[in-house]
Amino acid sequence: MENAGFQTLDGLLTPTRCDRLRDEIVRDPAGSIRAGTRHLMSHPSVAGLATDASLLQVARQWVGPGAVPYRATLFDKSPGRNWLVVWHQDTALPLAERRDAPEWGPWSIKEGVIYAHAPAWALSQVVALRIHLDASTLENGPLKVIPGSHAGGVLSDPEVFGAARDRTSIECLVGRGGVMAMRPLLIHASSKARTPGPRRVLHLEYAASLDLGAGFRLAVA
Repeated sequence: MENAGFQTLDGLLTPTRCDRLRDEIVRDPAGSIRAGTRHLMSHPSVAGLATDASLLQVARQWVGPGAVPYRATLFDKSPGRNWLVVWHQDTALPLAERRDAPEWGPWSIKEGVIYAHAPAWALSQVVALRIHLDASTLENGPLKVIPGSHAGGVLSDPEVFGAARDRTSIECLVGRGGVMAMRPLLIHASSKARTPGPRRVLHLEYAASLDLGAGFRLAVA
């Protein structure tokens, strides 16, 4: 699990619960939920799911007993909202305030939230749980990962692309209601979907504590 940097777990959510989450989150009556929607922790259904006992149990296996959810993003890949993602690591964290430090940055603001690219010691305290509201198949642009690549720390873009060229990757196929846990520094990518059906994933992120250390505190977004 930790050596690979990821883990897949089948059937943590029932089909009925997937349907309910789809109706409450994806079909938001205000029309504000769209592909790649960030900062969903304030949505009641998302917050309720993020603190579900079964998901917290998984997160605690990765980051310890104090696991706390801090960020939620919806990825809704469909024929009208289809995209590819090149090989990369997830290195930006939402922070409560800006603090100048050599290891942090560049800084940015996304939808009113402060972000900084973080050092490896901070990212090692984080895990993402990808909740599959639809099955992830070979045809609908599943996540591809390079097992063990998180162990190399924060890499430059050329180093990431070199790893993708030289190392073996696998496609992560996860059934509806399944969960994929992954470290943010795991090198990953995805292709465009080749089928008309949707591929909806709720990406929940957990940390060992909102206080990362050295005066840095995560924002809940």
